[in-house]
Amino acid sequence: MRVGRGVSQFLCIVLLLLTCCTLSAQNEAPRVRNIVLVHGAWADGSGWKGVYDILVKDGYNVSIVQEPETSFKEDVAATKRALAQQDGPCILVAHSYGGAVITEAGTDPSVVGLVYVAAHMPDAGENEADDGKRFPSDLSKSGAIKKTADGFTYLDPAHFHEYFAADLTAEQAAFMARSQVLNAADNFKAVITTPAWRSKPSWMLVATKDRTINPDLERWYAARANSHKVEVSGASHSVYVSRPKEVAALIEEAASHPR
Repeated sequence: MRVGRGVSQFLCIVLLLLTCCTLSAQNEAPRVRNIVLVHGAWADGSGWKGVYDILVKDGYNVSIVQEPETSFKEDVAATKRALAQQDGPCILVAHSYGGAVITEAGTDPSVVGLVYVAAHMPDAGENEADDGKRFPSDLSKSGAIKKTADGFTYLDPAHFHEYFAADLTAEQAAFMARSQVLNAADNFKAVITTPAWRSKPSWMLVATKDRTINPDLERWYAARANSHKVEVSGASHSVYVSRPKEVAALIEEAASHPR
């Protein structure tokens, strides 16, 4: 009888453990596998290479949007085309000006979370140019933003390293400066209609040495949206290039967030 009772108790414990494990697995949200990356002004999708490599190695399906930057409407449309190609829910990620783009495009039903990497995060009726005046950046006061005769802006290559990519090598910054995509000036004044972050969870990465967007504005955006926030100490505006591990870690956190 003692042996029978012991076996019975053992089986009860095993069954209890199996039940707990099953319930835990049922309550655990499945990880989102699709990631869509959106670049900012005066850059292109190639800057995401380091982040892309990490995410792909970790099993994610990654798409990179190449916005034309000829108009805000066309940039939003390019992002929505990428979203339409996803085979399930996705995390939508943006850097810099791209933050305004995903704020508008992120209402797409496939988007379950938004990650802002040193990015703008306007509300309905706002634009990033006006938001930038809340906490002016070093770049905005520098005179380094130039404009072509047909209304496109670019960052003076002579000052690109200083204001956009101070934590990269001079050689890296020079290449980025010479390959930058000119951004239509009106894009910075594009007004948001329905901000996605009002209805979906968001994350903000603050680059503490950002001279293109004031880090205090990034913090203000995060506080207003009740975003999950991390700060990368010493990072420039090009944090997505210089610190891919930290950026990828935040994206993976968003992808694993309970829903």
